[in-house]
Amino acid sequence: MINSTDVSSFLTRKRARHGFDWTDVLSYAYLALGVLLVALPIFWMFMSSIKSPRALVENDPRLLPHEQLTTPSADGSRSHGVFLWTKPDGSQVDVGFIGPRGVNARVFEIGKPAEIIEVPRSQIVRKEVVQPRWENYSEPTIGSTQSRNFNFLRYFWNSTFVTVVATLLTLVVNAMAAFALSKYRFRGRDAMVIVIVSTLLIPPTVILVPLFITVSSLGMLNSLWGVIIPAIATPTGVFLLRQYMLTIPDELLEAARMDGASEWKIFWRIMLPLSLPALSVLAILSVMWRWNDFMWPLIVLTQSEVFTLQLGLSTFKGELNDNMHHLLAMTVLTLLPVTLVFVVLQKHITTGIANTGLK
Repeated sequence: MINSTDVSSFLTRKRARHGFDWTDVLSYAYLALGVLLVALPIFWMFMSSIKSPRALVENDPRLLPHEQLTTPSADGSRSHGVFLWTKPDGSQVDVGFIGPRGVNARVFEIGKPAEIIEVPRSQIVRKEVVQPRWENYSEPTIGSTQSRNFNFLRYFWNSTFVTVVATLLTLVVNAMAAFALSKYRFRGRDAMVIVIVSTLLIPPTVILVPLFITVSSLGMLNSLWGVIIPAIATPTGVFLLRQYMLTIPDELLEAARMDGASEWKIFWRIMLPLSLPALSVLAILSVMWRWNDFMWPLIVLTQSEVFTLQLGLSTFKGELNDNMHHLLAMTVLTLLPVTLVFVVLQKHITTGIANTGLK
């Protein structure tokens, strides 16, 4: 894990011995621009997720969640927006806005809802307050009346199950294939590696139809296993792990065989622990692939009970129901698991990639 000392030493690193060189200024400016380009959209999405539906509909460009103050009508049946009215004599008073009438506005003073008057629109200014809407996160997760058809916890569990199980199976299957292709010598081994790597050139959409027919014939439609199993063996994972395992000395395996260790024990006790950096890289890639996958679950799953989170979010916004505030909030929550996995395994990324020939 990166600690505070590493971060401080990196941020204070400079080329010149005394003061900053112009290349230091240019480098830090470039890094700052990169951070802004990456972090600003995420920050904007988070700030938009705590805005009110009205602010999102109005396309309010401000980052902070401004919300207009409201006051009840005379009969209490509806709420009116509060405006600040500057009178001709310079005094100011809060009024409730009823509606426009030409260049004027029909308003009433707060506390006197029955006395409706007309004032020029140029004399009133909307009165707002910064008020985050944290209920945008709580309403979909606890199943409020506005989002009763969106079972966030169920979709979250489905995505978690698919991601965890698929990642574990991907690591095991790809590691076994990479172990055989890197440490065993047999006829056609190099040709098999070339064939596996060449499959990366095939667009995934080309195999959707035969893959769907296979999954359907096996009775795995509307099943999470139909999403998990087809993509367990990935050419990227096999190639990445094989390239890393080639760097492990064969003498270690020969010494284990001389001590009577079986091939299965060599694989579990020697190869997997030594391949942990590459396995961590593949785990991060697998989590990102499975968690963000949309196309294949859309084809295999048609029942809402087995929807993954990405499918659930796509159906959250109906034709006649605009839930953009909830959709943004749930999108922010979907970023957290991938971010957590990256933070936990990030210390292995550099080592794993650097030793797989992918520099």
